[in-house]
Amino acid sequence: MSFVKEVSSWITSGINGIIQGADNDQLEKMIEIILECHPNKILVIGSGRSGFVGRAFALRLMQSGFNVYVSGDTIAPALSPGDLVIAISGSGTTKIVVAQAEIANEIGARIISVTSHQGSALVRLSELAVIIKGRTKDSVDIDFTRRQITGEYDMAPLGTMFELSVLILLDSIIAALMKRQGQNEVDLKKRHAHTQ
Repeated sequence: MSFVKEVSSWITSGINGIIQGADNDQLEKMIEIILECHPNKILVIGSGRSGFVGRAFALRLMQSGFNVYVSGDTIAPALSPGDLVIAISGSGTTKIVVAQAEIANEIGARIISVTSHQGSALVRLSELAVIIKGRTKDSVDIDFTRRQITGEYDMAPLGTMFELSVLILLDSIIAALMKRQGQNEVDLKKRHAHTQ
C-alpha cells in the first residue's frame, strides 16, 4: 500500500470514530435551532481551515433556502437579535472568532459553537456547543511530547482531524435539514450558481 493510501485510510477511519462519538442530543439541538432561526439571518464564522469548512456549510445552507452569510464577506449584513451565529473553532479560543461571538452575544444573537474544547471561551458564549473531538493545532506541542514518550504516531497534521470531521458532520446536518424540510437534491440545485 502506498503511504498516501495508508494515511487516507487512517484519516477516514479516525473521522468516522470522531463523528460517531458526537453527542446525539447536541446534534439534534443544532438542527432544531437552525430550523427555528428561519427566516432570520445565519452568520457562519471561522478562521483558516475552519473558515473554509464554514464556507462549505454556508453554501449548502443557502442552497437549502436559509438566509446565510459568511463573516468577512462584504455583503454580510449587520446582525439583529434572534439571528444565529454558527462559530467553528477547534480550540474555541481563536481570537477573531471569540471576538465576533462576543459582539453577537451583546447584540442578542443566538450562538452555536462547533469546537473540541468544552471549557473554552467560545463555549461560554454559546447557547449550544457541539463538541467534536479531534486534535487541534493548539494541542500540537502537547501531543508531540506525548508521542515522543509513548511512540504514538499521528499521520494527520495540525487540526486536520477536527476540520475534516466537522466538514463531514456539517454535510450530514444538511442532509438532516433536507429531510426535515422535505427537500431533495433537485430543490438544492435550483439555488446552485449556474456558471455556464
